Amino acid sequence: MQRATASSRSGSDGDPPRAEPTQLVHIGRQPLYDWSGHVVGYELLFRGAAGEVEATRRSAYATSQVIVNAFTEFGLEQLVGGHKCFINLTRDFLVGDLPLPFDPDHAILEILETVEIDDTVIAGTARLVQQGYEIALDDFVFGLGHERLLGLAAYVKLDLLIREPEELAEVVDQVRRYSGVKLVAERVETEEHILLAKRFGFDLLQGYAVGRPQVLTAVSLSPSRLRRLELLGAVTAEDADITKVSAIVRSDPALSYRVLRATNSAAAGLPRKVASVRDAVVLLGSAKIRQWAALMLVSDVAESASEDQLSSTMARARLCQTVAERLGLSGDAAFTVGLLAGVAELIAEPVAELVSRLPLTVEVAEALIDGHGRLGQVLSVVRAYERADEQALSLSPVSSGELAKAYLAAVGWSMKTIEGALGSSAA
Repeated sequence: MQRATASSRSGSDGDPPRAEPTQLVHIGRQPLYDWSGHVVGYELLFRGAAGEVEATRRSAYATSQVIVNAFTEFGLEQLVGGHKCFINLTRDFLVGDLPLPFDPDHAILEILETVEIDDTVIAGTARLVQQGYEIALDDFVFGLGHERLLGLAAYVKLDLLIREPEELAEVVDQVRRYSGVKLVAERVETEEHILLAKRFGFDLLQGYAVGRPQVLTAVSLSPSRLRRLELLGAVTAEDADITKVSAIVRSDPALSYRVLRATNSAAAGLPRKVASVRDAVVLLGSAKIRQWAALMLVSDVAESASEDQLSSTMARARLCQTVAERLGLSGDAAFTVGLLAGVAELIAEPVAELVSRLPLTVEVAEALIDGHGRLGQVLSVVRAYERADEQALSLSPVSSGELAKAYLAAVGWSMKTIEGALGSSAA
């Protein structure tokens, strides 16, 4: 959830143990260049640790984790800016068994050379192209069946390390028969490779000689598995109940954060900003929520935050809601303010950075960053109560007695919510 930085951090030995409230998530990216030396896109790569140079997995799990991390942990803007984004796909995504929860103009779908090409894969790929997605064929080799996809491809990537010039010339000639296809020279690792790519008229270059993969690292909370399952069930129903869906999302801090981040993605096409988790659920829609829930179930393997820390975060959010409602303010918006304030503390990120990547209304954002407005006053009152700051509480519009009752009720509610989730998971 924290903005990613080029990782010079320690490798997997430096990752927090599974019992910790947060975990480190990693993603690799390697640039693709044109002949003028400009970056035209980045391939996003699975990385299980900060120190990994090569991918350790090329599976549905790896693809799901890359997608979830790229869109809901790092944010696509932070990863690739306005450049193209190449994401490796396995068969599960091509045939529709796993969803693609982003719009066609935000990623180019790279079909791995390990995918066995049959009629089902071809039909699924054709559907994706009809929906507007661009297709890239990775490590393309004639004779493996991938030539059946050439008519659907926008990019074909050829590995320069495994081909002699004569063979390369033949493959390039055959691919060029398909108009509109851009040729990408992969594993360009020497000056000779660059000259070879230029000789055969490749459009783009990718490899160590032009740009090495960079591993980026972010801090993440993992939503509880039970909540993800509940959410998936709720949005899969024919007549999805928005109130129920919102309640499930709100019951888990990490899930709330991810839904807000997914909503903030340009892929969501938001018509307006949001003031609450419910707003985000309504604007994102059941179909997109269902897709994100499915991918999170595939991709998340780490434990959630500890019970005490989750309970404290939920109690603060609930107390903010109660105080706001006593003052005639939006309980949903106040719940979101309290929730995100707690999430920022859990992941040790400046709240201003967190807010900058969420689609929040000005009122909610200012309450979190500067404590401004009536929602900011609500958060100040709740924090003062948590610190037992008698001087600040003396100025509170809510009496100490009311706050004490509301706090006890909030703690009881949060414990019941968290214990219910853990108990059901154990069952």
